[in-house]
Amino acid sequence: MLLTRVLTALVLLPLMLAALFLFPAEAWAGFSWLIIVLALWEFSRMAGMAGAGKWLYLAVSSALAAAAWFGHYRLGPVEHALTLAFWLLLVPCWLAKRWRIRQGATAWLLGWLLMLPAWFAFLEWRPHPGAADAFALLAVMGLVWVADIAAYFSGKAFGRRKLAPSISPGKSWEGVYGGVICVALYVALVDHLGWIDIGLPIWALLLLALPLSAVSVMGDLLESWFKRASGIKDSSRLLPGHGGVYDRIDSLIAVLAVSNALRALGGM
Repeated sequence: MLLTRVLTALVLLPLMLAALFLFPAEAWAGFSWLIIVLALWEFSRMAGMAGAGKWLYLAVSSALAAAAWFGHYRLGPVEHALTLAFWLLLVPCWLAKRWRIRQGATAWLLGWLLMLPAWFAFLEWRPHPGAADAFALLAVMGLVWVADIAAYFSGKAFGRRKLAPSISPGKSWEGVYGGVICVALYVALVDHLGWIDIGLPIWALLLLALPLSAVSVMGDLLESWFKRASGIKDSSRLLPGHGGVYDRIDSLIAVLAVSNALRALGGM
Protein backbone atom coordinates (compact mmCIF):
# COMPACT_ATOMS: atom_id res chain seq x y z
CA MET A 1 0.00 0.00 0.00
CA LEU A 2 2.77 2.46 0.90
CA LEU A 3 4.61 1.75 -2.36
CA THR A 4 1.40 2.32 -4.33
CA ARG A 5 0.83 5.63 -2.52
CA VAL A 6 4.37 6.77 -3.27
CA LEU A 7 4.18 5.79 -6.95
CA THR A 8 0.87 7.58 -7.38
CA ALA A 9 2.28 10.69 -5.70
CA LEU A 10 5.35 10.59 -7.96
CA VAL A 11 3.02 10.77 -10.96
CA LEU A 12 0.57 13.35 -9.62
CA LEU A 13 2.99 15.85 -8.08
CA PRO A 14 4.98 16.62 -11.26
CA LEU A 15 1.69 16.92 -13.18
CA MET A 16 0.34 19.39 -10.62
CA LEU A 17 3.54 21.44 -10.61
CA ALA A 18 3.70 21.52 -14.41
CA ALA A 19 0.12 22.75 -14.62
CA LEU A 20 0.69 25.27 -11.85
CA PHE A 21 3.79 26.86 -13.38
CA LEU A 22 3.30 26.33 -17.12
CA PHE A 23 -0.38 26.23 -18.06
CA PRO A 24 -1.94 29.39 -19.53
CA ALA A 25 -4.90 30.79 -17.60
CA GLU A 26 -7.59 28.96 -19.60
CA ALA A 27 -5.80 25.60 -19.36
CA TRP A 28 -5.28 26.13 -15.63
CA ALA A 29 -8.99 26.89 -15.21
CA GLY A 30 -9.86 23.64 -17.01
CA PHE A 31 -7.29 21.59 -15.12
CA SER A 32 -8.36 22.91 -11.73
CA TRP A 33 -12.04 22.37 -12.61
CA LEU A 34 -11.26 18.75 -13.46
CA ILE A 35 -9.93 18.31 -9.92
CA ILE A 36 -13.00 19.99 -8.44
CA VAL A 37 -15.60 18.19 -10.56
CA LEU A 38 -14.07 14.80 -9.74
CA ALA A 39 -14.30 15.66 -6.04
CA LEU A 40 -17.86 16.87 -6.61
CA TRP A 41 -18.71 13.56 -8.28
CA GLU A 42 -17.39 11.75 -5.21
CA PHE A 43 -19.37 14.06 -2.94
CA SER A 44 -22.52 13.29 -4.94
CA ARG A 45 -22.06 9.62 -4.07
CA MET A 46 -21.83 10.44 -0.37
CA ALA A 47 -24.92 12.63 -0.68
CA GLY A 48 -26.94 9.75 -2.10
CA MET A 49 -27.31 11.17 -5.59
CA ALA A 50 -27.76 8.48 -8.21
CA GLY A 51 -28.62 7.92 -11.83
CA ALA A 52 -29.59 10.84 -14.02
CA GLY A 53 -29.87 13.19 -11.02
CA LYS A 54 -26.18 12.82 -10.25
CA TRP A 55 -25.09 13.51 -13.82
CA LEU A 56 -27.48 16.44 -14.06
CA TYR A 57 -25.88 17.92 -10.95
CA LEU A 58 -22.39 17.58 -12.40
CA ALA A 59 -23.53 18.99 -15.76
CA VAL A 60 -25.18 22.01 -14.13
CA SER A 61 -22.10 22.56 -11.95
CA SER A 62 -19.81 22.46 -14.98
CA ALA A 63 -22.10 24.80 -16.88
CA LEU A 64 -21.97 27.27 -13.98
CA ALA A 65 -18.17 27.07 -13.92
CA ALA A 66 -17.96 27.60 -17.68
CA ALA A 67 -20.32 30.56 -17.52
CA ALA A 68 -18.28 32.08 -14.71
CA TRP A 69 -15.03 31.65 -16.63
CA PHE A 70 -16.22 32.97 -19.97
CA GLY A 71 -18.18 35.74 -18.25
CA HIS A 72 -15.07 36.79 -16.29
CA TYR A 73 -17.02 36.39 -13.05
CA ARG A 74 -15.17 36.36 -9.74
CA LEU A 75 -16.43 36.12 -6.19
CA GLY A 76 -17.43 39.40 -4.55
CA PRO A 77 -17.47 40.50 -0.90
CA VAL A 78 -20.85 38.87 -0.22
CA GLU A 79 -19.75 35.50 -1.61
CA HIS A 80 -16.47 35.66 0.32
CA ALA A 81 -18.33 36.50 3.53
CA LEU A 82 -20.66 33.54 2.95
CA THR A 83 -17.62 31.32 2.41
CA LEU A 84 -16.16 32.38 5.75
CA ALA A 85 -19.51 31.88 7.47
CA PHE A 86 -19.77 28.40 5.98
CA TRP A 87 -16.31 27.22 7.08
CA LEU A 88 -15.99 29.10 10.36
CA LEU A 89 -19.56 28.83 11.65
CA LEU A 90 -21.61 26.20 9.85
CA VAL A 91 -18.96 23.48 9.51
CA PRO A 92 -18.07 23.43 13.26
CA CYS A 93 -21.80 23.12 14.01
CA TRP A 94 -22.11 20.36 11.41
CA LEU A 95 -19.31 18.42 13.04
CA ALA A 96 -20.65 18.98 16.56
CA LYS A 97 -24.20 17.95 15.64
CA ARG A 98 -23.08 15.30 13.13
CA TRP A 99 -25.84 16.17 10.70
CA ARG A 100 -26.48 13.93 7.74
CA ILE A 101 -26.73 15.28 4.21
CA ARG A 102 -30.30 15.79 3.08
CA GLN A 103 -30.93 14.82 -0.50
CA GLY A 104 -32.26 17.26 -3.05
CA ALA A 105 -31.60 20.99 -3.08
CA THR A 106 -29.73 20.87 0.25
CA ALA A 107 -27.19 18.41 -1.13
CA TRP A 108 -26.76 20.44 -4.32
CA LEU A 109 -26.14 23.63 -2.36
CA LEU A 110 -23.78 21.95 0.10
CA GLY A 111 -21.64 20.56 -2.72
CA TRP A 112 -21.38 24.00 -4.29
CA LEU A 113 -20.48 25.62 -0.96
CA LEU A 114 -17.73 23.06 -0.55
CA MET A 115 -16.24 23.08 -4.03
CA LEU A 116 -16.97 26.29 -5.94
CA PRO A 117 -15.14 28.73 -3.60
CA ALA A 118 -12.10 26.44 -3.79
CA TRP A 119 -12.18 26.52 -7.59
CA PHE A 120 -12.40 30.30 -7.62
CA ALA A 121 -9.49 30.34 -5.17
CA PHE A 122 -7.44 28.27 -7.64
CA LEU A 123 -8.13 30.95 -10.24
CA GLU A 124 -7.72 34.00 -8.03
CA TRP A 125 -4.54 32.92 -6.27
CA ARG A 126 -3.02 32.06 -9.66
CA PRO A 127 -4.54 34.39 -12.30
CA HIS A 128 -1.44 34.24 -14.54
CA PRO A 129 1.16 31.53 -15.30
CA GLY A 130 4.04 33.61 -13.93
CA ALA A 131 6.27 32.30 -11.16
CA ALA A 132 5.08 34.84 -8.56
CA ASP A 133 1.43 33.76 -8.71
CA ALA A 134 2.36 30.09 -8.97
CA PHE A 135 4.58 30.28 -5.88
CA ALA A 136 1.85 32.12 -3.96
CA LEU A 137 -0.66 29.34 -4.61
CA LEU A 138 1.99 26.69 -3.99
CA ALA A 139 2.68 28.29 -0.61
CA VAL A 140 -0.99 27.98 0.36
CA MET A 141 -1.20 24.37 -0.83
CA GLY A 142 2.08 23.59 0.92
CA LEU A 143 0.61 24.74 4.23
CA VAL A 144 -2.05 22.05 3.91
CA TRP A 145 0.47 19.36 2.98
CA VAL A 146 2.79 20.27 5.85
CA ALA A 147 -0.09 20.31 8.34
CA ASP A 148 -1.36 16.93 7.11
CA ILE A 149 2.01 15.17 7.07
CA ALA A 150 3.16 16.63 10.40
CA ALA A 151 -0.14 15.76 12.06
CA TYR A 152 0.10 12.18 10.79
CA PHE A 153 3.59 11.55 12.12
CA SER A 154 3.03 13.50 15.35
CA GLY A 155 -0.12 11.52 15.97
CA LYS A 156 1.65 8.24 15.29
CA ALA A 157 4.49 9.12 17.66
CA PHE A 158 2.69 10.95 20.47
CA GLY A 159 -1.04 10.53 19.95
CA ARG A 160 -2.94 9.86 23.16
CA ARG A 161 -6.06 12.03 23.25
CA LYS A 162 -8.53 11.47 20.44
CA LEU A 163 -9.61 14.56 18.51
CA ALA A 164 -12.98 13.32 17.24
CA PRO A 165 -13.28 9.58 17.93
CA SER A 166 -16.83 9.29 16.63
CA ILE A 167 -15.82 10.84 13.30
CA SER A 168 -12.17 9.95 12.68
CA PRO A 169 -10.70 7.70 15.40
CA GLY A 170 -7.15 7.95 14.05
CA LYS A 171 -6.76 11.69 14.67
CA SER A 172 -5.39 13.04 17.95
CA TRP A 173 -4.85 16.39 19.63
CA GLU A 174 -1.12 15.66 19.71
CA GLY A 175 -1.22 15.34 15.93
CA VAL A 176 -2.92 18.71 15.68
CA TYR A 177 -0.29 20.33 17.91
CA GLY A 178 2.52 18.83 15.85
CA GLY A 179 0.86 20.10 12.68
CA VAL A 180 0.52 23.63 14.06
CA ILE A 181 4.19 23.76 15.12
CA CYS A 182 5.39 22.57 11.71
CA VAL A 183 3.05 24.98 9.92
CA ALA A 184 4.54 27.87 11.91
CA LEU A 185 8.04 26.81 10.84
CA TYR A 186 6.84 26.42 7.27
CA VAL A 187 5.28 29.89 7.20
CA ALA A 188 8.53 31.40 8.45
CA LEU A 189 10.41 29.60 5.67
CA VAL A 190 7.92 30.66 2.98
CA ASP A 191 8.12 34.27 4.16
CA HIS A 192 11.91 34.12 4.04
CA LEU A 193 11.83 32.72 0.50
CA GLY A 194 9.40 35.42 -0.61
CA TRP A 195 6.90 32.96 -2.05
CA ILE A 196 3.90 34.92 -0.87
CA ASP A 197 3.65 38.68 -0.70
CA ILE A 198 0.40 39.98 0.77
CA GLY A 199 1.85 42.88 2.68
CA LEU A 200 1.76 41.31 6.15
CA PRO A 201 4.65 41.08 8.64
CA ILE A 202 5.83 37.66 9.75
CA TRP A 203 4.00 37.82 13.09
CA ALA A 204 0.70 38.47 11.29
CA LEU A 205 1.35 35.59 8.88
CA LEU A 206 1.98 33.30 11.84
CA LEU A 207 -1.27 34.41 13.49
CA LEU A 208 -3.10 33.82 10.21
CA ALA A 209 -1.61 30.34 9.93
CA LEU A 210 -3.29 29.23 13.17
CA PRO A 211 -6.92 29.52 12.00
CA LEU A 212 -5.94 28.14 8.59
CA SER A 213 -4.49 25.09 10.34
CA ALA A 214 -7.78 24.68 12.20
CA VAL A 215 -9.73 25.04 8.95
CA SER A 216 -7.52 22.36 7.40
CA VAL A 217 -8.46 19.97 10.20
CA MET A 218 -12.16 20.81 9.83
CA GLY A 219 -12.05 20.11 6.10
CA ASP A 220 -10.56 16.70 6.80
CA LEU A 221 -13.03 15.89 9.57
CA LEU A 222 -16.02 17.01 7.52
CA GLU A 223 -15.20 14.63 4.69
CA SER A 224 -14.50 11.86 7.23
CA TRP A 225 -17.98 12.40 8.64
CA PHE A 226 -19.56 12.36 5.19
CA LYS A 227 -17.90 9.01 4.51
CA ARG A 228 -18.83 7.57 7.89
CA ALA A 229 -22.44 8.73 7.56
CA SER A 230 -22.73 7.22 4.09
CA GLY A 231 -20.97 4.00 5.06
CA ILE A 232 -18.01 4.17 2.67
CA LYS A 233 -14.27 3.95 3.36
CA ASP A 234 -12.89 6.07 0.51
CA SER A 235 -14.57 8.74 -1.59
CA SER A 236 -13.62 6.60 -4.64
CA ARG A 237 -10.77 4.50 -5.98
CA LEU A 238 -9.57 6.93 -8.63
CA LEU A 239 -6.11 7.34 -7.07
CA PRO A 240 -4.39 4.01 -6.30
CA GLY A 241 -3.25 3.92 -2.70
CA HIS A 242 -4.88 7.27 -1.92
CA GLY A 243 -8.58 6.64 -2.37
CA GLY A 244 -10.39 9.42 -4.20
CA VAL A 245 -9.73 12.99 -5.24
CA TYR A 246 -11.90 14.36 -2.43
CA ASP A 247 -9.84 12.28 0.02
CA ARG A 248 -6.74 14.15 -1.16
CA ILE A 249 -8.19 17.67 -1.26
CA ASP A 250 -10.63 17.67 1.69
CA SER A 251 -8.37 19.99 3.71
CA LEU A 252 -7.14 21.88 0.65
CA ILE A 253 -10.57 23.07 -0.49
CA ALA A 254 -11.22 24.50 2.97
CA VAL A 255 -7.91 26.35 3.25
CA LEU A 256 -8.04 27.62 -0.32
CA ALA A 257 -11.55 29.02 0.12
CA VAL A 258 -10.88 30.65 3.51
CA SER A 259 -7.46 32.06 2.62
CA ASN A 260 -8.80 33.54 -0.60
CA ALA A 261 -11.78 35.07 1.21
CA LEU A 262 -9.55 36.59 3.89
CA ARG A 263 -7.19 37.97 1.26
CA ALA A 264 -10.01 39.48 -0.79
CA LEU A 265 -11.91 40.98 2.14
CA GLY A 266 -8.67 42.26 3.69
CA GLY A 267 -7.62 43.93 0.46
CA MET A 268 -4.36 41.95 0.36
